[in-house]
Amino acid sequence: MTVTSRLLAVTAWSTRYFGPWWNATVPDDSGTADTAGPVVAADVAPAEASQLIAVVLDQPHEQIPYAGSTLAHRREVDGTVTAAQPGQNLAFRYEPAAGRLRVVGAEDTPVATAAARLARELLRGKLLADGWQILHASAAVKDGDTVLTLGGKGAGKTTTGLLLARAGWSLLANDRVFIRPDTDNGGLQVLPWSAAAAIGLGLLDALGLYDGVRDRVISGQQLHPTQHQRVTDALAEGTRAPPFNDKGKELKPQFFPDQLTTWLGMTLATEGRAACVLFPRIRPDTAPAAVDDGRELTAADFFTEGTEGTEGTEGTEDRYPDVFGLLPAPGDDGKAQRGGLAHRLSALPRHGVTLGHDTQVNTAFLTDLAGSQP
Repeated sequence: MTVTSRLLAVTAWSTRYFGPWWNATVPDDSGTADTAGPVVAADVAPAEASQLIAVVLDQPHEQIPYAGSTLAHRREVDGTVTAAQPGQNLAFRYEPAAGRLRVVGAEDTPVATAAARLARELLRGKLLADGWQILHASAAVKDGDTVLTLGGKGAGKTTTGLLLARAGWSLLANDRVFIRPDTDNGGLQVLPWSAAAAIGLGLLDALGLYDGVRDRVISGQQLHPTQHQRVTDALAEGTRAPPFNDKGKELKPQFFPDQLTTWLGMTLATEGRAACVLFPRIRPDTAPAAVDDGRELTAADFFTEGTEGTEGTEGTEDRYPDVFGLLPAPGDDGKAQRGGLAHRLSALPRHGVTLGHDTQVNTAFLTDLAGSQP
């Protein structure tokens, strides 16, 4: 996968996204970069963007919510997809036969964001086609062994991963991982899902990281631009209580992957092998403890394409519907793969754990528990 642009800001953005977790590199100045595989060509080109937007809107097309705004798109007989987000002044053209996806717009930040997102989706499609699945989990690695932490929103996945990372483990992911059987040794390989990391103000405070993040924000350094302005304002004002949106969802600081290292001092891992599974619950004023052997994994622990599911249904992805056809078609093979992975994960050491609000006590408990696994 290659991301190209005439604008350094675009390629630098992808380097920040993919470098720490996916070993992205910048080619030298020889002009001989290996561009085997798909190419995302992204540029700030207002005239080209306007032309492509008109191509879509002036002909029959479909519309769908995509990344927070309306995406208009049309597919040609040869499979080429042209799409536009007029509200963002963004346009796209994907030629599957050539393996080339063009992204153009009027401003560098929307173009850079879209290019990184679609590069990730292209790689995601290649990984899924190669037998990987996406598990809703945080992950921390030590000596190659990976502790996977699963649970619903607010269960403590990110808290567990970050506590281990602060205690000398390497953070592989804070929310999702790629996973598949390792045919060489019979284990389970784990790779990171590269994305911005959402970490609540309360958790930053509990980890002793709030003041350092606030100082950087006050000095003019910036977190990910998808971060809500109310979060930036809270940091500037020194407010430690988390803000919420109108739907009751907590608004959190959004970190680029590289900022987990440069701002928060964590080491990031690029791969691992599954060693044990934790199912945490946060209980204020409770001493941490292992409460049982852990529940069985279900389809809801995996991410699939579709409409956002309700409780008890498969975890799904609906912010970025696959209008470009970058992902393999869903089918019984994927469902069977997820079932097989769930069975193999359930054979690993599994623990349900309760965590309180004492960070040091929680950390000592988790490191002892994780370090005791065979």
